[in-house]
Amino acid sequence: DEAVDYIWTAIREEARRDAAREPMLSSSLYASVLSHDTLEQSLSFVLANKLADSTLLPTQLMEIFNTVLTEEEETAAGAELREAVRADVAAFKERDPACVGYSHALLLFKGFHALESHRIQHALWNRGQRLMALAMQSRISAVFSMDIHPAARLGKGILIDHGTGVVIGETCVIGDSVSILQGVTLGGTGKAVGDRHPKIESHVLIGAHSTVLGNIKVERGSMISAGSLVLKPVAAHTMVAGSPAKVVGKVRDSKPSLVMDHHIT
Repeated sequence: DEAVDYIWTAIREEARRDAAREPMLSSSLYASVLSHDTLEQSLSFVLANKLADSTLLPTQLMEIFNTVLTEEEETAAGAELREAVRADVAAFKERDPACVGYSHALLLFKGFHALESHRIQHALWNRGQRLMALAMQSRISAVFSMDIHPAARLGKGILIDHGTGVVIGETCVIGDSVSILQGVTLGGTGKAVGDRHPKIESHVLIGAHSTVLGNIKVERGSMISAGSLVLKPVAAHTMVAGSPAKVVGKVRDSKPSLVMDHHIT
């Protein structure tokens, strides 16, 4: 697959360039990227070393992560996971102006780290390894300051920009190519059980410190302004703002999550 080869090739080329520019980082770049044959192996190494503690050692976590990322190569779920990882790397590089390289997303951006850690914990949850998934959720929250329930379903090409304070509930579903900024809560109202969290369709842009509560739909191509409290469904290609949020206009671009444009027509 050309896209798969391109992302990993670009990461390795950037790592070689950065190692030449910053010799003090060369051993780290070799251990994290250049010593590995695949993006999956590199990602396992990076995440295991981020999430390890005194009782969950990096080598143990790498073994767990590799079973998810590399050992199910013939399964549809495994192929979908690997495609999502690459789409996420591309999303950070293309949408976040602070991310100047694919390798920088892999190595330096905690929004990416939390997102890919969630993909692993979600796979473990679906396998029935729920205690391990919940243990990972706890570590992700402690290390990256983001709390994503293992059961939450996320599409591909997601950007979690900055990420600090993001909370995503158990029954939340997020479509493809969604962009989420720091401090966003996708939560329940506290008055319901079962399916109680938001459904975010593709190409939605969710501004910083906004809150969406309840089993409501935010339709594709819409935008939630920073600091908004959303308690009602949001129609496609509209922008809502305020507390409680109200419609303030039409979104200028049909895919605001890709252009990261917080303007309306």
